[in-house]
Amino acid sequence: MPETTDVVIIGAGPAGLTLANLLQRNGIACIVLEARDRSHVEDRQRAGVLDHYGAEIFTAAGLSDAIIADAPREKMLELRYEGEPHFFAGPAHTGGRAGVIVPQQLLVRRLLATFVEAGGDLRFGVSDIRLRDLSQPRITYAGGELTASYIAGCDGFHGISRRSIPPDSLTTYEFDHGIGWYTVLAESPPPWHALMGISHHGFAAQFARGPQASRFYLQYEPGGADPRDWPDDYTWDQLRLRLGDPNLPAGPITDREIVEMRSFVAEPMSHQNLFLAGDAAHIITPMGAKGMNLALFDADVLARALTAALRDGDESGLPAYSDVCLRRTWDYQEFSRWFTEMVHDAGAQSDPFRRRLARARFDRLFTNPAAAAHFADMMAGTPHPT
Repeated sequence: MPETTDVVIIGAGPAGLTLANLLQRNGIACIVLEARDRSHVEDRQRAGVLDHYGAEIFTAAGLSDAIIADAPREKMLELRYEGEPHFFAGPAHTGGRAGVIVPQQLLVRRLLATFVEAGGDLRFGVSDIRLRDLSQPRITYAGGELTASYIAGCDGFHGISRRSIPPDSLTTYEFDHGIGWYTVLAESPPPWHALMGISHHGFAAQFARGPQASRFYLQYEPGGADPRDWPDDYTWDQLRLRLGDPNLPAGPITDREIVEMRSFVAEPMSHQNLFLAGDAAHIITPMGAKGMNLALFDADVLARALTAALRDGDESGLPAYSDVCLRRTWDYQEFSRWFTEMVHDAGAQSDPFRRRLARARFDRLFTNPAAAAHFADMMAGTPHPT
């Protein structure tokens, strides 16, 4: 006999674990299925800035002490244009609203621990997950079978959830930005503020990763030589050049990754009783730090709709879920693209006309109060629906 629950959540990333915690707080039964083992889930290295309204999700649910209590606020962004520093204090333009710095792996660990310690059912290492019926949800996996009222597909871009929707029921939008990032984790003293370097040599960035380490980013051209093969000395030379800091201290490089900038959106974000959330529905560039925040927004909207349907008998939020989430998705996609063009089209892989456009955008942030306020507002995050 299959087990029965209210909601089956596929995937234990930020979207799935946030949804699980919110449903649990609302008395809605759910089971989380995760293909990877616990250590893999907890140790996935990802950057993380929780915008103001992302943080408010946890505050409203009574989870802020467990999830974000000690997280530092994001008060300042330093943008160096050809080595010349420009400081942007976002909270000065937003009435104090600011993001908080929570690396994704730390957020996931805390969400996971909170859910499990409260009695949540989270199953790791689940293989061969199949969504057999989306109208009357039935899920099978190696060694088990579940039935539920609803399925939440939170299993990422390559997961089974979106692929279980008939292709003729989805419209997908994809865009390749033609930009790659080579990212390294190094034992090098962190900057005082988040730091981005805009240079005709290409983009670079440095972010704190604890008291003694930094995460660095270097723009590269996809399709060429793999930058992970670059000698360490060359990597440090490029960072010093693009960040305009000839005295940047080198240190052992402990992690190397590449990220190719691409965007993806699937519409609608639901089919019958399956609802997509997070990377299962959309991919966004890292510029603006909106990927994790979109996942949390999806989870919050879906938790509200599922709670109303299952606890209160009000199903009106379910058909509206996709439209509500897609409005924010496209708003953030546009902002992320705008930000990407501003800091990369000033770099080596651009043309003279676009470089001048990028410089005009940059200058506007520091000469036009309305432009500065809009940029700060988007960085801090736009309000959630009530």
